[in-house]
Amino acid sequence: MQIEGTSAVVTGAASGLGAATARALVADGVHVVGLDLADGWERADAPVDGVEAVTGDVTSADDVARAVDAAVASGAPLRLAVSCAGVAWASRVLSRKGVHDLDLFQQVVGINLVGTFNVLRLAAEAIARTRPADDDGQRGVVVNTASVAAYDGQVGQAAYAASKGGVAALTLPAARDLAQHGIRVVTIAPGILDTPMMSSIAEEFRASLAAGVPFPARLGRPDEYARMVLAIAAQDYLNGEVVRLDGALRMGPR
Repeated sequence: MQIEGTSAVVTGAASGLGAATARALVADGVHVVGLDLADGWERADAPVDGVEAVTGDVTSADDVARAVDAAVASGAPLRLAVSCAGVAWASRVLSRKGVHDLDLFQQVVGINLVGTFNVLRLAAEAIARTRPADDDGQRGVVVNTASVAAYDGQVGQAAYAASKGGVAALTLPAARDLAQHGIRVVTIAPGILDTPMMSSIAEEFRASLAAGVPFPARLGRPDEYARMVLAIAAQDYLNGEVVRLDGALRMGPR
C-alpha cells in the first residue's frame, strides 16, 4: 500500500514509539494526527514537525473519534492507524504489600487492551468509508502494539501481560472481521526498546537487559519500531499476524 498523500492516526504520539512512528510517517508524506494525553504533550519538547496534535485518552470514544475526524477532515484518505499508547505498571498478584489492587489491573487492561480496541474500531469505521487504494480492494491497515510479555510475562507483569496478550489475541479475529472492508490488522510485539519508560532505570540494569538480547545485544530503538510500521504498510500480504521485534529475546521469569 502506498501511503504518500494519505492520513494516519497515531496514539501515544508525544513520545517514544508513537513519536518515532509519527516522524517516519510524516517523512513519507503522510498527514499524521497524533493523539496523546495533555501531560504527554506537555512533557514533549514539541509535537513532531508536521503532526496535528490532538489531546485525548484512548479509552474515550469521544477523544478517539475527534482524532479520527481530524484525519478525515485533512482531505487525505485515512489509510493507517497505529496504537502506541500504553502503560507498564507492575505489581505482583501477592506481595508483602498485600494482594494485587483490582483497580490497577483494570486500569492497565483498560488502557492497553480496551484503548487499543477503541482505536481499532473507530479508525476501521472511517477507513471503510474510503475508496479502495488498489485493485485488490485494500483500504488501509491498523497496527497494534503488544509486547513479548504477551508470551513471556515476568514476575509483577500479570496485568501488563494479560493486557498485551489480549492485544495479540485480538489480531486475527479483527483481521477476519475487517477483511470484507479491505482493512488489514497486524500487531507488533516489541522486546526491550529504549523508550521514555526506560529512562528511570539505572545504567547498570539497562546494560544487563541489553546483554540478555541474543542479537543484536542492545536495546531496540523507537525508529526500528517505526520502520516496522512502514514495512507492514508496504507489505500487502501481511495480515492477521503478530510480529515479534525483539532480537530473539525470550524473557526469564524475572
